[in-house]
Amino acid sequence: MSLDPSTFATLVPSRYITFTLPYHQDHHLQISVLDSLSADAASSSTAAMWVPHGRECDWIFSTFSGHLQLLLSCPTTHPLSRLILIGNLPSYSHPTSYNSTLYPSSSTPLRQNLAPLLSALAPKLDGEIHEVPVLIYEDEVVKSSILEICEGPCVGQLLIENVELEYDGVKEFRRRLRFKRTPNFVQTQMRIYPKNGYKLENLDDMEFELDKGVLVQPYLSPMVAGISAISQFLEGRIRPKALCLGVGGGALLGFLNAHLNFEVVGVEEDEVVIEVAKKYFGLENDELVHLFAEDGIEYVQNFAKNVSEESMFDVIMVDLDSSDVALGVCAPPVQFVRKSVLMAVREVLCEEGVVVINTIPSSKLFYERLICEIKDVFEELYEIDVGNGENFVLIATQLKVGNVSDANDGVFLNKLKQVVSRSYIESIRKISKTADVQASYFMRG
Repeated sequence: MSLDPSTFATLVPSRYITFTLPYHQDHHLQISVLDSLSADAASSSTAAMWVPHGRECDWIFSTFSGHLQLLLSCPTTHPLSRLILIGNLPSYSHPTSYNSTLYPSSSTPLRQNLAPLLSALAPKLDGEIHEVPVLIYEDEVVKSSILEICEGPCVGQLLIENVELEYDGVKEFRRRLRFKRTPNFVQTQMRIYPKNGYKLENLDDMEFELDKGVLVQPYLSPMVAGISAISQFLEGRIRPKALCLGVGGGALLGFLNAHLNFEVVGVEEDEVVIEVAKKYFGLENDELVHLFAEDGIEYVQNFAKNVSEESMFDVIMVDLDSSDVALGVCAPPVQFVRKSVLMAVREVLCEEGVVVINTIPSSKLFYERLICEIKDVFEELYEIDVGNGENFVLIATQLKVGNVSDANDGVFLNKLKQVVSRSYIESIRKISKTADVQASYFMRG
């Protein structure tokens, strides 16, 4: 089927077109054109992106959800209205292992030869043709090795991979969990190290051990630092209790149990995710780590109906993200931001307890609403800016705890400072009014 060039002259919100283009003898290119959900011709901005060679089958570059997140996160002066992706025709139907050294980068002549195509695929504004900037996708992934691709009844397809990263010439290995519905977002990652050192070049042939002593997911250490808000109440507690809504690979649960002596209850909606956490990320289900395959929000609401003082939690960690692809990556889900849900969370929390929430705001309005709803239910609210341009950690307490950074050192707080950066504890700031929320949100970039 041939495409009418006039098809691309106008913007159509959420329109997604993928087609194959012959290029030089037997070589074909895969072209994808995505218009933003709120494409506005008056403020149109278009960019093209080259798909890295060897990663054409990666869900980031081969699915609508991956393209949408690329469009939303492209480093351009103005929000993009259209993103054009160009890459080699995929040779497989699913993600495969990757080695950057086997794939040279796209050549400049190829980009120049495709300039007329990019002009034809750009929307026409007032009859003018604008040059389309070409972006290069870059991340720290040097190699990847797919361990398994499976499917869960709730989260859909998921992928477990070992990756070799390189930061300023320094290599590091990690094990990652990604979902197809949000492929650009790493659900869980743990540091791993080769059993045989660096003798093997092929990542597929290397054996690894998990390093459970460090949290490499950017927001997890700030979440743990949030417990410092109630450190004075945890002094002398032999075995405090934590509820984790959202398990993923279980890095947070295992860390709380192993390094801070918590008894932990983890709730994850998909049984397959729990099995993956056990098989690939070393999560154990024993007398101190209890795992439940349930919807986290429903679990809290049901638990609140029959809660007793003995069964309450000292800490509740909320690490839930939205399953709505149209929102991109957003946390917590809008279903959590309801007074009835927050009241249920409060019911299962002990009087001196704390709720720590990982947030990835989809907009300033969403973040303000979340803040207002939490402040209506809890006594005090604090915040940590993770500093990665995406995450904020919100910390809500049942009681007034004063200035968190002025807390006197005790056994628990000293232990906490040994396992997470003091900078996160010292950066905790109180949110007392809407102006504080706005200031925080706009300071991100």
